[in-house]
Amino acid sequence: MDAPEEAGLAPGPCSVLTWDVDPRGYCSEHEHATRANYGQRLAALMDCAFAGEYDEYGGARQAGGSSASPASRHYFVPSDTLSDPVRARAMGIAGVDDLFGGVVPHAFVATKVISHPLIDDGSAAKPKGWSERFASEVGEAVLPGYSCFSADEAARAGRAMLEAGAVRLKPVTATGGRGQIVAESAGALEASIGAMDPAEIARTGLVLEANLEDPVTWSVGQVLVAGMVVSYCGVQRTTGDNAGQEVYGGSDLMMVRGDFDVLIAGVASPSLRRAIEQARRYHRAVIDCYPGFFASRVNYDVAQGVDGRGEWRSGVLEQSWRVGGATGAEIAGLEVFHRDPARSEVRASCFEVYGPSVLVPADAIVAYQGTDSRVGPLAKYTILPGDRHADAP
Repeated sequence: MDAPEEAGLAPGPCSVLTWDVDPRGYCSEHEHATRANYGQRLAALMDCAFAGEYDEYGGARQAGGSSASPASRHYFVPSDTLSDPVRARAMGIAGVDDLFGGVVPHAFVATKVISHPLIDDGSAAKPKGWSERFASEVGEAVLPGYSCFSADEAARAGRAMLEAGAVRLKPVTATGGRGQIVAESAGALEASIGAMDPAEIARTGLVLEANLEDPVTWSVGQVLVAGMVVSYCGVQRTTGDNAGQEVYGGSDLMMVRGDFDVLIAGVASPSLRRAIEQARRYHRAVIDCYPGFFASRVNYDVAQGVDGRGEWRSGVLEQSWRVGGATGAEIAGLEVFHRDPARSEVRASCFEVYGPSVLVPADAIVAYQGTDSRVGPLAKYTILPGDRHADAP
């Protein structure tokens, strides 16, 4: 079974809190504002109060700085996947009913580094808690590739992969496709790895993966909120950011009430069915190989395209168990399902548009529109084709 039969807070007073997990203030202004918008809307879905941002040192704080009203329990909307289970339990996060996101037993589990095997299972460097079984469990649900925790191993893995075509190097901590390099020769591969910080590779890892030409990237996911289990699939779009770099630009989702089995039953396209099957297999492998993992929001990026040998391939690129780019569409869909218990399907499209002259549609649900000091002017919004709705708070 892909998800619990029910999800939702236990009876009693509750409050919803956003939480910037990284104490260094990594999150930008638009991320804070977007998460606050989502927190308010999730609170409304669960009939809870929205109590603002959680202050690790001062407790729950309202946006204006005053203490939040007491509640018997809190529901958190964290900025990142939680990688300290002891800390999570101490905050009352024991399962999917306690947060919008996920908890993993080790920090590396939340990154794309788990998707591939080591170059040599017997002697390769690896972090504590690494599952040797995961690679065999996911099998062909991912693209050919390796995860490496030393520059020497990365160079060796890359040279072996070049025989089948270009290799994509993916820094583990980067998001939105940023920082990735495609190497088409041994010289380019070694130069790229040589320019990286070996200490960073040892600490977080480096992913080497078969490069696909002009791939289509699907989003396959599931959310468990307020007694609802909703699964979805859809295609991603890219856009240019304010620096001209190609980044995530939004997703067009088809959402259904139910688990992954319900989702795949309604899909006719063989390629999309393949993507959903691979995401489901990946999800189950994480549950089986990394005890202690749980998540109320899961999203898997699945790429499909032609590799260096001209062969069509499909595979999960990475996972997200936190607020993500598609969350605006996810929550908009949840709101429709909440308003209409008889509804079985919703289509939602979310957008991230950069630039000073963005024209947001009049019927859009706006999560953020402004000028972020780090990324510049940006608008993040969702539309529901065929559905009439009012702007969310």
